[in-house]
Amino acid sequence: MKPVLVFDIETIPDVPGLRRLHELDPALSDAEVAEMVFQQRRAQSGNDFLPHYLQRVAVISCTLRAGRDLRVWSLAEPEQSEAEIIQRFFDGIEKFTPRIVSWNGGGFDLPVLHYRGLIHGVAAARYWDMGEGDYGDSRDFKWNNYINRYHTRHLDLMDLLALYQPRANAPLDDLARLIGFPGKLGMDGGKVWDAWQAGEIAGIRDYCETDVMNTYLVFLRFRLMNGEMSREEYDAEIVFVQDELAKLNKPHWREFLAAWAK
Repeated sequence: MKPVLVFDIETIPDVPGLRRLHELDPALSDAEVAEMVFQQRRAQSGNDFLPHYLQRVAVISCTLRAGRDLRVWSLAEPEQSEAEIIQRFFDGIEKFTPRIVSWNGGGFDLPVLHYRGLIHGVAAARYWDMGEGDYGDSRDFKWNNYINRYHTRHLDLMDLLALYQPRANAPLDDLARLIGFPGKLGMDGGKVWDAWQAGEIAGIRDYCETDVMNTYLVFLRFRLMNGEMSREEYDAEIVFVQDELAKLNKPHWREFLAAWAK
């Protein structure tokens, strides 16, 4: 099977960018800057969701299934800058040319990475290849690339399962739990900014990793449904995932496995 890279991002307001765009008083705290802009957004649109280009990437979590290996890891601040996080993500695509899988990646994660990568001068030639690159298989990318919504080199599971109808979208947490997977644990995307301000960066990373694992598990169920996996292959992969997570022996994975067993 071709390498599969499942990914998810967590974001916070781009406070330095907001300061620059709005020419704000330097004496304002980060929390005050964000709240001011949230209030403006609520007045304009009824919610405080910031535009994609003003979402700063704090964490990218990944699950890579390649050969006999299953790896789960995060690229996160403060160990790395936003520019380094995004560059390393696209470097992984450059190295493995994987099938990438997301939940709402086409609607949120990838547009954020596009804008933030552009701002930071990130290089991502393989990702943007649409059949005219210098790679030996570039011609194949004309018919199946990462950019086209209806290609499967990037599979946005939420978008596909809803048949590209936004009114049919389902929350990952609900669908995962309905199938019997653990779902979200301890946090949701709306709490990330508060957790960031409280210094709970490790908690954000752990939450993002469990989210990406839920996505991988739903992807496996989809592969069973669409005939890519037999029932025996699916069952064996589920056992394999459980065994690999148990080997990691970290608190968030122990909690994840305990919730899965209920």
